[in-house]
Amino acid sequence: MPSDDLKGMYRSRNEGDFPASIDVMGRSYQKIEDLRYGTNPHQPAAFYRPTDGQNLVLGAYELLKTGKSGLSQTNIEDMHHAVGILKYLNVPACAVMKHCNPSGVAMQVESMPLATVYERARDADAQAAFGSVVVFNRTVDADTADAIMQTIVEGVAAPGFDDAAMEAFLNFDKYRRNKEIRIIKLPDYSKLPKFIGDPSAGYETKVFDDGSIVLAQPYLSRVKSVKDLVPAYNVHKTHGRIDIARPATLRELDDLLFAWYVNIHVRSNGCVIAHHGQTLAVGTGEQDRVGAVEQAIVKAKSKYKGEESLEGAVLSSDGFFPFRDAVDAATRAGISAFVQPGGSVNDYDAIAACNEASAAMVFSMERCFSHH
Repeated sequence: MPSDDLKGMYRSRNEGDFPASIDVMGRSYQKIEDLRYGTNPHQPAAFYRPTDGQNLVLGAYELLKTGKSGLSQTNIEDMHHAVGILKYLNVPACAVMKHCNPSGVAMQVESMPLATVYERARDADAQAAFGSVVVFNRTVDADTADAIMQTIVEGVAAPGFDDAAMEAFLNFDKYRRNKEIRIIKLPDYSKLPKFIGDPSAGYETKVFDDGSIVLAQPYLSRVKSVKDLVPAYNVHKTHGRIDIARPATLRELDDLLFAWYVNIHVRSNGCVIAHHGQTLAVGTGEQDRVGAVEQAIVKAKSKYKGEESLEGAVLSSDGFFPFRDAVDAATRAGISAFVQPGGSVNDYDAIAACNEASAAMVFSMERCFSHH
């Protein structure tokens, strides 16, 4: 246990002098609240929203239950990245977030209840899900709330919570160990910009230590449906043209699209292994692509207690494969289909590796690196 001196590091404190309103790049912002802390407990932080904002989502959250000292910056960033995934999914879905990366995401298959969707997202990486922020794109019901309260969760965000769900979240006698859970109601976010051509609400902003900034257009995808995924091909200057030999099945295409949307908010280099509307593992933050693939395979095999194969699962890669080593590692593990941007000089080798393993591959024709 930490000493009394060290415990002070983790106490809520906000020593910053944050103004009630600010102007940034010609827009006015008002402070919503001082946060529990920023990225780390010794970094004060505050949250602002634009005064001219319409259709706000995170800027209009309603804290229904504060927990211990309210929200931190990372709590809000977790919600941001979860919403960035879930806005693409048209069926009930859940993202379990940890340190701004999804530890697990799942969407409804057939008519499974929302509680099952949550359990599939949580159990995609149950160890990482401890102390997570859980976000839904549907109203949370009592059964789902009960499932959430079985483990330690930092916060839950959703467009709504029915009365029975709120009763469960407030039942401290039954769920004593999770009494500090935070409950956040978000406005409907299904209309947030998703695809190229959608109107944008602002810029992505990076601020450096000397005050310099980089502005960038926010990420918008060209991939609106499985019809936008292109069967892999390459024209090699020496070997000629190669096409993927086996087309992806309808089931694989659905999983590939799901895995691509999840990957948009995975820290690069990132890859996502998915099957039947559930992430099996997420490889994130690696400096090399094969490392991200190998990390995800190890996670998935650990989850399934050392089973030899991930037969029938698919894999998305946020960047192209510079060598065939990552494809070989994945097909050896049982991966049957891939989605990647395409565009590498070595696409020929990656496609050849798929053909040798009777695996399918499609191109997204866009990269989705995220260096958050």
